[in-house]
Amino acid sequence: MSDRQPPRRRVPGPARPARPGTRQRPGSGARPARRPSQAWRPPPTRVLRLGSPRPRLRMIALALTLVLLAFAVRLLQVQAVDASAYAAKADENRYVVHTIAAERGGITDRNGVALATSVDADDITADPTMFTRDELKIGDGPEQAAALLAPILGQDQAALTRKLRTQNTRYVLLARRQTPQVWKQIKDLKAALIKKSRTDKSTVNVLAGVFSDPSSKRVYPNGDLAAGILGWVNAEGKGGGGVEQQLNAELTGKPGQVRYAQSGGREVPTAGSTETPAVPGSDVELTIDRDIQWAAQNAITDQVKKSGADRGYVIVQDTRTGEILAMANSPGFNPNDLTHADPAALGNAAVQDAFEPGSTAKVMSMAAVLQEGAATPLTHVVVPNRLHRGDRLFQDDVDHDTWYLTLNGVLAKSSNIGTILATGQLGKSQPEANQVLYSYLRKFGIGQPTGLGFPGETRGILAPAGQWSTSQQYTIPFGQGFSMNALQAASVYSTIANGGVRIQPTLVRGTKGPDGRFTPAEKPARTRVVSARTAKEIAQMLESVVDDEQGTGIKARIPGYRVAGKTGTANRVDPATGRYRGYTSSFAGFAPADNPRITVYCAIQNATKGSYFGGQICGPIYKQVMEFALKTLQVPPTGAPPANLPVDFKP
Repeated sequence: MSDRQPPRRRVPGPARPARPGTRQRPGSGARPARRPSQAWRPPPTRVLRLGSPRPRLRMIALALTLVLLAFAVRLLQVQAVDASAYAAKADENRYVVHTIAAERGGITDRNGVALATSVDADDITADPTMFTRDELKIGDGPEQAAALLAPILGQDQAALTRKLRTQNTRYVLLARRQTPQVWKQIKDLKAALIKKSRTDKSTVNVLAGVFSDPSSKRVYPNGDLAAGILGWVNAEGKGGGGVEQQLNAELTGKPGQVRYAQSGGREVPTAGSTETPAVPGSDVELTIDRDIQWAAQNAITDQVKKSGADRGYVIVQDTRTGEILAMANSPGFNPNDLTHADPAALGNAAVQDAFEPGSTAKVMSMAAVLQEGAATPLTHVVVPNRLHRGDRLFQDDVDHDTWYLTLNGVLAKSSNIGTILATGQLGKSQPEANQVLYSYLRKFGIGQPTGLGFPGETRGILAPAGQWSTSQQYTIPFGQGFSMNALQAASVYSTIANGGVRIQPTLVRGTKGPDGRFTPAEKPARTRVVSARTAKEIAQMLESVVDDEQGTGIKARIPGYRVAGKTGTANRVDPATGRYRGYTSSFAGFAPADNPRITVYCAIQNATKGSYFGGQICGPIYKQVMEFALKTLQVPPTGAPPANLPVDFKP
């Protein structure tokens, strides 16, 4: 036997796993020994491990946090930053705001008698958003509502439909200042629709969006009395003329406001409401006397009709205070019903018409002559049949032989020629005389405002003396070639009656505020025009016009009273053509002549029937109105004898 051992057999070890990323070639490496005794087994299954849930939960939590944060920011914006804006939008839809009209102040005469007042009324309004298809569930809601409202409101159905279809608003005005009876009809109709809808589901209350706002309606209890003074109130509730327009701010007051929650067209009583009360306007007390105004208006209206005239006016003034006691126009109008008024009659013609006054203006020429010492009431004036001056041949209203008159007689007989001769003595030359006369006309208030401040008032026309034409130099002294209004004419005579002091005319005595306190009007301006002596002499001369049988104003006599007056008959400028056509007839005066209390002025334009002379058609009006005024104010006769100045002289 050999000592050598047989070599050991190498047993292959376990195979090494391949490195990641390397590819094991076939045949490389040792193969596991196969043991016949072991069966083949499949490779073990790989166990899957679940990922950690925490990252996902963190992502979900973060997302929820962001969402909640967005909600929080939005809520903060809605409830804090924009809270007022959203509340306002909510209120806009929920709350209704209406204006409460202030009660307009009343207008009374000097004795507290109502001339203009306000009564309860209703403005009919609507909320167009309550007539939409979404609200009523029908498409023709506005048409149905308009069909029901049109006959009650007296308005066009199509116009109401357009208002009810107005967009982007919750308020439209359907009708202003309706009587309480009108609103009651609408309320009854709404109630009937609601009652019917409870039993008939197809019935829709198409009037749910119709409401009323408390308002007031202007009423003039005396109809057309003093309409020219009072004026009227227009559809917007503002004064449209007269005192209503002049003192609109004082009369209007301050409107209020009410705000309340509504639902379905009804107020929600538990939601609360706020109200700012309206402040009523002030009451206005005028200087006029209703009874004297009535007498003046009746007298001028009757005469205008009898004479077939275009129009006429009467002024009654207190000579001591300048207060206007009456200012009447004919034709007039009824401010309660302007739809039937003549547009030409609206306004106050007594202060808005400018006309050439004629011989009633001679009193100013005579006052200038006396004040300047150029003559006296007894100065002799020889009046020829014709007088050649400048480019014209002048004559009097009546053809006559040579008259031998006193200056008093020139005024009593209303001689144009005598007036030209007298005023020619005012200066060493005609231009100088013109300048002197012009200065007195201005002092009497001609060519300038009366101070009344009335809407549409005219100041008249008076050219400076240096601009007077050749004929005007001689026509202006007897009242042609310049113009004035009726109140200016009355003021001239009140100045003479007041001892030569002109008092600015006044129409308002004062106002009474909502607190009941009376505030008197400012005292009028006073201006010395001529001396008391001159005024007294003129008054005596004016008596001759009425008392002397040769005077032109004998129809103005009043038994028991001394009357001073002057007639006037002037060529009239036709407003349509600008040429002379027809006449302006007038009469002016005061009484008692020796202790004046009342001035009356009357003028009639373009009389076409009967006489057109001022003494014939205006003298009787003066007498009628003056008698009534003297009795109303209880002015007794003085009992003193008249002056009886001579009218003529023997050559």
